[in-house]
Amino acid sequence: MRPFDFHPRSRVIFGPGTLSSIGERAHELGITRVLLVADPGIVAIGYAAAARRSLEAAGITVETFHEFNENPDTDMVEAGRAHAATLGVDGIVGLGGGSSMDCAKGINFLLTNGGAMADYRGYGKASRPMLPMIGVPTTAGTGSDAQSYALISDARTHLKMACGDPKAAFSTVILDPELTTSQPAHVTAAAGYDAIAHAVETWVTRTHNPMSDLFSRESWRLLDGNFERVLRSPRDLDARGAMLVGSHLAGAAIEQSMLGATHACANPLTARYGTTHGVGIALLLRHVVRWNSTSEETRARYAALAADLPARLERLAHIGQFPAGLAAAGVSEDDLDMLSREAAAQWTGTFNPRPFDEHGAREIYGMAW
Repeated sequence: MRPFDFHPRSRVIFGPGTLSSIGERAHELGITRVLLVADPGIVAIGYAAAARRSLEAAGITVETFHEFNENPDTDMVEAGRAHAATLGVDGIVGLGGGSSMDCAKGINFLLTNGGAMADYRGYGKASRPMLPMIGVPTTAGTGSDAQSYALISDARTHLKMACGDPKAAFSTVILDPELTTSQPAHVTAAAGYDAIAHAVETWVTRTHNPMSDLFSRESWRLLDGNFERVLRSPRDLDARGAMLVGSHLAGAAIEQSMLGATHACANPLTARYGTTHGVGIALLLRHVVRWNSTSEETRARYAALAADLPARLERLAHIGQFPAGLAAAGVSEDDLDMLSREAAAQWTGTFNPRPFDEHGAREIYGMAW
């Protein structure tokens, strides 16, 4: 049995309508002036206004930052820091998908510890205390609400940096399934498949352990059992809730186990082609499972999730209406060598159960093309 160090850092509140309690939750954390970080889509749909009403009803002054996009980069985070530095905020709320929560964490790093995002690449490099944060996911996918990492793209190279620290974990997480019902079907599918990949990859990494196994297995059960249901019946709150909790548990598994070759190969697709992260994951996951299955131990672990896991993942990708392969997604075969070099440099690849390098990445891209 592998050793592990499990230290829950977040209070997790689940239930329909729980966004309305955010003011009370912020007050409990001693927050008096909060920076509400929410992407423009969340503002347009009215969720940011709902959060503001609850916060202000609790006597909390609300400042806002919305100037970032789906893949927040170092320039956007710096703009958020510069904005927040003039406001005297003593807490941060990340409301939205993974981009909102990653941006909130990134701003917190720079606002409290100074420097640039590149200074925090890796883990445990924040030497000073950080502000208390509340995370409110509106998608069931990234699991960022359960993680102490911020994924921030380098504004020059567009490659993602994983910047983590125990102090970057959310103090409180609000899981309100009602917030996920507004997603278009393609967003639900892409986010959900990303969460599925988190469950699958964390289940077999070189660092998986009894605690990550607990989260990975239950997240797989919830996600696999509700992915089709939530796409068929978007207003089904039970299915939405199961996907949201499954996504959170998969994020908790990442904290203990990390990810693997699927994410290492997907990130360059986003950087070079602008491929939506969840779409890139869906193009690759079943092929990585097949590529990893040279080991009897790994094959047995995959089989514990599903008797024929690649076939099940292919079926789920079909349900999500993703492209059939990289070629159908617009990826040029001429770029596969370049993508392979960039994939081999991704940190997540070092946790893959089968040793992963440029040659391995090229094989996976070839299988998926």
